[in-house]
Amino acid sequence: MAVMEGPLSKWTNVMKGWQYRWFVLDSNSGILSYYTSKEKMMKGSRRGCVRLKGAIIGIDDEDDSTFTITVDQKTFHFQARDNEERERWIGALEKAIERQLSAGHEYYPQLVSTEEFEHKLMETDAYLQLLIEQNEAVQERISGCPDVGTRENYSVINVTADAMIEAVKHAIVMLQIAKESLKEPVLNGSLHGLPLTEEANFDHFKMRVPIPRVPCSPEDPTMKTDVTEDYSVPCTSYSSSDDDEFYDAEAPTASPNKRDHSVDPARTGGTPEKKREVQPPVITPIEDNFDDLYDAEDQEDLGSMEKHGSIITHLLSQVRIGMDLTKVVLPTFILERRSLLEMYADFFAHPDLFIQIVDMPTPRERMIQTVRWYLSAFHAGRPSEIAKKPYNPILGETFRCHWSLPDLPEGDRCSISAPTPWAHKNNLCFVAEQVSHHPPISAFYAEHRNKRISLDGYIWTKSKFLGLSIGVHMIGQAIISLIDQEEEYTFAFPNGYGRSILTVPWVELGGKVTIACAKTGFSANIDFHTKPFYGGKKHRISAQIFDPSEKKPIVNIDGEWNGVMYAKHSSGMNETFVDTKRLPVHKKLVRPLDQQEEFESRRLWKDVTFHLKNKNVEKATDGKHVLEQRQREEAKQRQDAGTNWETKFFHEVGEHWVFDKPLIKRLN
Repeated sequence: MAVMEGPLSKWTNVMKGWQYRWFVLDSNSGILSYYTSKEKMMKGSRRGCVRLKGAIIGIDDEDDSTFTITVDQKTFHFQARDNEERERWIGALEKAIERQLSAGHEYYPQLVSTEEFEHKLMETDAYLQLLIEQNEAVQERISGCPDVGTRENYSVINVTADAMIEAVKHAIVMLQIAKESLKEPVLNGSLHGLPLTEEANFDHFKMRVPIPRVPCSPEDPTMKTDVTEDYSVPCTSYSSSDDDEFYDAEAPTASPNKRDHSVDPARTGGTPEKKREVQPPVITPIEDNFDDLYDAEDQEDLGSMEKHGSIITHLLSQVRIGMDLTKVVLPTFILERRSLLEMYADFFAHPDLFIQIVDMPTPRERMIQTVRWYLSAFHAGRPSEIAKKPYNPILGETFRCHWSLPDLPEGDRCSISAPTPWAHKNNLCFVAEQVSHHPPISAFYAEHRNKRISLDGYIWTKSKFLGLSIGVHMIGQAIISLIDQEEEYTFAFPNGYGRSILTVPWVELGGKVTIACAKTGFSANIDFHTKPFYGGKKHRISAQIFDPSEKKPIVNIDGEWNGVMYAKHSSGMNETFVDTKRLPVHKKLVRPLDQQEEFESRRLWKDVTFHLKNKNVEKATDGKHVLEQRQREEAKQRQDAGTNWETKFFHEVGEHWVFDKPLIKRLN
């Protein structure tokens, strides 16, 4: 029997928190059992168990000691002592899960020989004798107790122990009968009345131990058997009702985005149930309506992932916990209709907040306004509650746009070396380029010519599979330059997480970010809080802004990055710092498709976008494959020729990527 055992902490509920338990993993049977102590394990007093067939393991990318197992519509939370111990358990659990999936049938106990069976019987009998001796010792202690009330209380323990001993005796007798039956011929498909499973195999005296099964009842979730508890097979994962367990599986609601928690990853390859027929969408030629595809917010519901079960199952079979997903091809149906480069442009959905940084009269107010714009920069990139993934930009892809500000006259045209030469000097202009494929690095630049402010940044995305989630590390930085004030504000970006990827996926941000100005000494610390499994709200942030001359923060901010954020100033003033629900989102202006260059995002991905809009996933996948294949062929040609890719708008300086012709250089 392949067994791993040891201590872990298990989350019970908010009141009891983490509780020490002794765990036993039987990889053959696919059962993770736990006990209140190692001694209780020796006595067979199981507290609960987790079935591993169809289970999904998840980890928290911000906590290196915890992990989860989701199965039977429940999520169990565990905590190891450190990352090394967690990795040992996860490795063993993944092997046990694979073993159950490869079996391809309902669970039957492991294949054992008569010698192994005999050994287990002897071992069980030894435990029984030990249990009897310990019970006798307890009886002596109870008898010697001087207080009558205490003796009566302890007697309850003695009665329970007596009942358990009798149950173990009965189980051993039944095992003895089953063992003797092995030595006799099979009569009419049964052994002395014990039904045989279809997996019974008596060649060379080997068999799968038959287990008579009866239906589960609400009062007792375990599968009833005539053998000892180590061999009992639950029909669902369970914990003792005394534990008052807390699971984070959400209850179904009547909302349009109802979460389906009945997904079994081991069976999602089945045929989806037949839907009522609907009228196909009216499809018009691409060139006639292409630009309109980007006017409406993409709020389409993915629905349950179960209808895409075979794709999801295939994807999960390729990945392991902690695996880098950079080279893993994700299914087309989870894509949203825009490139990642265009999503970065949505950092400037409130361009008025960005250029107002320049208008603030003091370093203190400029830092506060910088934080205000930064905290407004993420919600527009995720207008929908449902998580979809932007297109992975191909090497050399670019995206350019600008924003017109209603309070400012257009002014003169920008110079030919500006990011968007067709725009005006009172527009905020933006350009992005995919400057590297491995690793995937996107560089972007924005400027307002007349306000003399610019932003130069880059992001290197590194995706990691976390079981029920996908984590995207945003590695990189950006610098806001105020040319007239000679100030630079440097900051990084929070990580992104795609949660509940097997049901209705959603996005949250997490991590700590610092904004700092080296010249003035002002700084800000921002925490993007991921939702804790034991309660709390989604999308929370907290932030503090610091004056170099003061020890305490001058501003404390709290709220939700896609909702309302409130600020409390050291002066005692309170204010609504950012209200993303009321702030108008300024539409980015992009040149018509026929005026874009070949590698500009919307023109490059036009076929994929069009077919996704019209729900033709097969043709969208074909279009995506054409672009990816062309990228691979071009990379091979460069490798054969010994040449490197030449970027168009950005160049590398040390470990950073910067715009070739920034505003400050052009002004000088």
